[in-house]
Amino acid sequence: MLMIKGFLAMLLILFCLVAILFVDFAYQTYTMKPRDIATDAIVVLAGGRGRIEEGIRLYRSHRSRLLFLVGVDPSVRKSDLFREKKGERDGEEVFLEKASRNTLENALYSRDLIARRNVRSITLITSRYHMMRAILIFRSTLPKDIAVYPCPVDSRNLREKWWSHGGSSRLLLGEFYKYCLFRAFFLFAPGELRPVRGV
Repeated sequence: MLMIKGFLAMLLILFCLVAILFVDFAYQTYTMKPRDIATDAIVVLAGGRGRIEEGIRLYRSHRSRLLFLVGVDPSVRKSDLFREKKGERDGEEVFLEKASRNTLENALYSRDLIARRNVRSITLITSRYHMMRAILIFRSTLPKDIAVYPCPVDSRNLREKWWSHGGSSRLLLGEFYKYCLFRAFFLFAPGELRPVRGV
């Protein structure tokens, strides 16, 4: 009986710990704000509503010298996403990456683009619900001397009162689960995917 009580107490402690971590994850997700700072490159993780539009808006306002649209469908051309406008910045420094299909591949293929263009800082654009995991993966795979600044894009998938909306709750729980998995992966294999500068 004593063993059962001890086991139940451990389960309760574990549940409380996970609940606290989840609430902190949700708080950071909702309170994350973009910084008004110019960077060497804007990296947009394609696939969510408003992401590419926000990247192009920042690029046209000269917030960065380069724009990387990452994870774009192979059938899409640059002219489909970036339309030239008279009197506005052209698309000479806009690059499409079409091979990556998930967030980890996004980061690895972005790293290759970054390494070839002497980038020291990036603005990372993705949906708000996805930003915590994206930041973790990018900061864990890019060289440590590259600064990563988040720029979350709000979407209809994530409501402000997530606790009263089933879809938002499931979305946050799913992202929290994936975030924890990647935290564990990078904890046990911290140097596996990070390159050495100059190699």
